[in-house]
Amino acid sequence: MRKLSLTAATFCLAAQLATAQIKLPSPSPSASIMQTVGTTDLTVTYSRPNLRGRQPFTDAFVPLGKVWRTGANSPTLFTTSTDLMVNGKTLPAGTYAVLSIPQESSATLIFSKNKTTTEATYKQEEDALRVDLTPAENSEKVESFTIDFSDLTDSTAKMNFVWANIKASANLKVDVNANAAANVDKAVVEKPEDAAVLQAAASYNVSKGRNLDQSLTWIDKSIAMKETFRNLYVKSQILAQMGKYAEAVSLAQKALSVGQSSADPVFPFFKDGIEKSIAEYTAKLPATPSVKGGKGKKKA
Repeated sequence: MRKLSLTAATFCLAAQLATAQIKLPSPSPSASIMQTVGTTDLTVTYSRPNLRGRQPFTDAFVPLGKVWRTGANSPTLFTTSTDLMVNGKTLPAGTYAVLSIPQESSATLIFSKNKTTTEATYKQEEDALRVDLTPAENSEKVESFTIDFSDLTDSTAKMNFVWANIKASANLKVDVNANAAANVDKAVVEKPEDAAVLQAAASYNVSKGRNLDQSLTWIDKSIAMKETFRNLYVKSQILAQMGKYAEAVSLAQKALSVGQSSADPVFPFFKDGIEKSIAEYTAKLPATPSVKGGKGKKKA
C-alpha cells in the first residue's frame, strides 16, 4: 500500500512539473528595447541567440537566402506608436513580426502583419512592408545577436541589427511636427476645460506659427479660468505673431508684473525672456510722429 501511495504521489508531482509554467534559463534569452523618436515610441521584443563558436549566415547556421525570424524562440516583434518611414517607405502605426532574408551582400527586412508568424508559417502576402538593407563589416565581433537604435534626432534614428562581425541598419523617420500637432489637438478635445492643457496647446501652436486664431481662443479661455504670468505671456506671443504689437506689449508687461508678484518658482526662468519680448515688441511699434518746435519757414 505504501509503495502504491508513493507511486501515485510521484505521478502527481511529475504531472505538476509538466504543466506548471516554470521559468528556466534559455540559451537565447529574451530582451526588449524601447526608444522614443520625437513623439513616437518604438519598441522591439526579441530573443538573442549566441554564436557559441558558430558563424551565422552559413548553410549550417541561419542560412543565406532563407526567411529568418531575426532572433530566436518567439517571433521578434516591433511596435511603432505612429506611422513611420523605414528606408523611405511608410509603415503604419502598429505591431509587426520582424523577419529577414540574409544574403551574401544584402538583406531583406520584413515587417509582417501576422504577429505569430515564423520561418515555417511565413507568407509574403501578409507583409506590411519590405525594405532592402546593405550589411557592412562591424568593427568588433558581437557574440549575442543585438537589435538597437542609434544616430538619434528629434525625427530620425537608425535601427541596427548586429551579430558576429556583421551590421545592417534601417533608416527610420517620423513626421514629428504632424504627430505633435495631432497630440495637441487631441489633448484639447479630451480636456477642453483644463486651463493648463489649453495653455500648453496654444504655446505649442505659437511656437510653430500655426492656427493662431484657434490658439487665441484657447489662451483666452485659459486666462478666464485662472490668470497666470504664463498664459498672459503666451497670449502676448500670439498677438505679436498677428502683428498686434501694442496689445502684445501690454500683455507682456502684465505677465511680467503678475510673475514678479507671484510665488511661482518657475518665474525667474521666464523673466529674461519676457523682458526681451517686451523690448522686441516695442521696437516694432509704429514710430510716433515728432512735433517740431518753433516756427518754421513758410514756403513762398
